[in-house]
Amino acid sequence: GRAAAGVSGARVGLGELGGAWQEAASAARAALAEPRLGPVAEWGAIGPYRLLTALPPESAHDPVVQALLAPAHRELARTAEVFLDLAGQAGRTAAELGIHRQTLYYRLSRVEQLTGLDLDDGEDRLLLHMALKGARL
Repeated sequence: GRAAAGVSGARVGLGELGGAWQEAASAARAALAEPRLGPVAEWGAIGPYRLLTALPPESAHDPVVQALLAPAHRELARTAEVFLDLAGQAGRTAAELGIHRQTLYYRLSRVEQLTGLDLDDGEDRLLLHMALKGARL
């Protein structure tokens, strides 16, 4: 397995040790989930993982994405996450994935079918994006 470490924000005094420990542990979890953050991740640089690591582990996994997270749909999940990471820019997403735009549109349609989410709806996109990130924690 991989090793990772986390660094908390600066603190003053021993009374803040618990908060610093929590931030460092959360940053380490984020580094394990997202290799580009590690092997040493700073709390201030883990972005949405600050929110996701604060949630109880069971609540970070939304049932709407369960079908998408099945091994048979791994490529669809990756496609959706890259699409959302790139702010829904189809051209950049297709280039990043090395696929034709029509293939991208087909995959995104399959993601919508599997999840029941509408990728034209901002709240649905947010839910899917956070659920995909949370699934790796």
